[in-house]
Amino acid sequence: MSAPIHVLVAGLGNMGRSHALAYHNNPGFEIVGLVNRSKVDLVPELQGYTIHPSFEAALKELKPDLCSICTYSDSHADYAVMAFEAGCDVFVEKPLATTVADAERVVAAAKAAGRKLIVGYILRHHPSWVRLIAEARKLGGPYVFRMNLNQQSSGPTWATHKALMDTTPPIVDCGVHYIDVMCQITDARAVEVRGMGLRLSNEIAADMYNYGHLQVIYEDGSVGWYEAGWGPMISETAFFVKDVMSPNGSVSIVMDPNAKSDDIDTHTKTAVIRLHKAETGPDGKFLHKDEDLTMDGEPGHQELCDLEQAYVLKAITENINLERHMDDAVQSLRICLAADESVRTGRPVKL
Repeated sequence: MSAPIHVLVAGLGNMGRSHALAYHNNPGFEIVGLVNRSKVDLVPELQGYTIHPSFEAALKELKPDLCSICTYSDSHADYAVMAFEAGCDVFVEKPLATTVADAERVVAAAKAAGRKLIVGYILRHHPSWVRLIAEARKLGGPYVFRMNLNQQSSGPTWATHKALMDTTPPIVDCGVHYIDVMCQITDARAVEVRGMGLRLSNEIAADMYNYGHLQVIYEDGSVGWYEAGWGPMISETAFFVKDVMSPNGSVSIVMDPNAKSDDIDTHTKTAVIRLHKAETGPDGKFLHKDEDLTMDGEPGHQELCDLEQAYVLKAITENINLERHMDDAVQSLRICLAADESVRTGRPVKL
């Protein structure tokens, strides 16, 4: 058995703690240190690790094989490049960066160093989302994508959202996940993006908005929209829509009607995938009944993080080619940042 990969985990928010726990429980990894600027409550399994205040200092001192970067978005690019220059592989939470130029800088650094870059598109490791994408591709395009994730938040969750919005609006922070799903289904290049947004709270910066809506047009004629809002004013009525249509039918996620938007597990659980075929007979009636796929035994949030980090281990030890993965990460960010530009300028953005 090969020696475990030494990992340094930077950032101990919700995702950082979950990824750290995944490394702790996977014998293929050994945590050599944690990084966080302030003290934070940790589960008992993680309390034995030293927390370092400086990423740069910990990187030089501990000499890890892998850096897991789960800090706020505005530090992702600099930390990732620093890690590559130190000879490390990198896992970085989404979004890869806060600008396209920085995202491209990270990819270039990974290639120059000959190291692995894995971006935290967690839905790529969820069996139900893999199935959703496969079923949608079977339908054939062009497609209509309808997706949202509005989160009614208060207390500590609203505080986290406000901190995130110091650098990144919701349609970028969450949008990259679902734009990535759209891009995997179409394989087509996005050609135009439109966006609109609104600041619904005086508790956030004057130049930031906590509700946004983007529309994207693809080269193959496919179109899609994504909507995201955060805060105590956000409606729970339709917080979760995931729907793909084509001339041949549709595939949709049917959410549990009792699910709540501030429950992190509901953001990834699919409950039921509904398949609908458009084919009709001579009488004009449908030839096929809708088929509901009940996705039993779905991974919860921690189990999903475990799956994602198991893939990181596989990518490194089996030398998986991540060229498409890196290109997709830049593409989805490019679309979401174009939407943000459109919100701020009031004009469509051509890509």
